[in-house]
Formats: sequence, C-alpha cells, structure tokens
Amino acid sequence: MISDAKSLMKNITHGVYLISVKSKQQQNAFTAAWLMQVSFNPLLVCFSINPQNRSYKLLKESGVCCISVLNNEQFIEADHFGHSNITDKMQGFNWLKTKTGLSALSDSLAYIECRVDHYSAAGDHQLVICEAINGVVLNNETPMLYNDTENMDNKDSGLKTKD
Repeated sequence: MISDAKSLMKNITHGVYLISVKSKQQQNAFTAAWLMQVSFNPLLVCFSINPQNRSYKLLKESGVCCISVLNNEQFIEADHFGHSNITDKMQGFNWLKTKTGLSALSDSLAYIECRVDHYSAAGDHQLVICEAINGVVLNNETPMLYNDTENMDNKDSGLKTKD
C-alpha cells in the first residue's frame, strides 16, 4: 500500500528547486522536491528539509535562504545537490550573488530570497515557512517537474536523463 502512495506522490505536479544556505563562511545547497506558497500578505513560501542535513544547521544559524527554480534540463544539478555526502557541493557551478549575499544558480529560471519565519515538525523533516523578500526571473524556459526526475530519489537506480 505504501509503495502505491509513493508512486502517486511522484505524479502530483510540483517543481524541483535548489535551496542554498549560508552562515558565516560556510555555504551549502540541497534539492527540494516541492515549494508551496502559503500566504499572499505577507508573501510566505514553504519547503521541507531533513534536520540531519548539514544545510539545516546553516539555515538555523543564518535564518535566510535562496530558492533557485530549476529548468527542465537541469537533471545533473538536481541529482548533485540531492546527495548529502559531497564535501563542497557548490564547487563547479556558476552562481549569482543576490542582494542579501546568498548564492543563486546563475542558469536557473528564477530565484527567491527568503527570510525564515518559522519551522514546524513534519515526520522526519522540518517544514520551513519563509517570507519571500526578493525575487528575480532570469529566463522563461520550462521548469523541471518532479515527475520528470523519474528514479532520481532511488539512489541505487542512478540518474535517468531525458533523451
């Protein structure tokens, strides 16, 4: 029964995002399988993060993050930032420095700079509710959908790219 529910979740339409965090001189980024707007006034968005992740500690320390919207061909980026065992995840990619000093993926569709409003426990993850404080559209390509990543979450299966 659980595997059916997991298959269903894979087919619900939502995007794939790269969330960068920085505290003092340390920075990191991770892949998020969804982002949700939760309020218009103030403009609040929500994503989840594993509290065992190194990015969580940096996010808690700084209280800010930058959400880059991936395009439908950025499978390498989605896969790379989905691994927690890489020492310097940021190396080898091009970054823009945002107004708040955070890093946005330079070839992403857009980015949103956020200030954490609050956290809420949700199973093995924490929901992070953030106020969007700045946003920039970089291009009008097609966004990556979670469904397009096929078996990326199953680390044993390897990355499948689109032909």
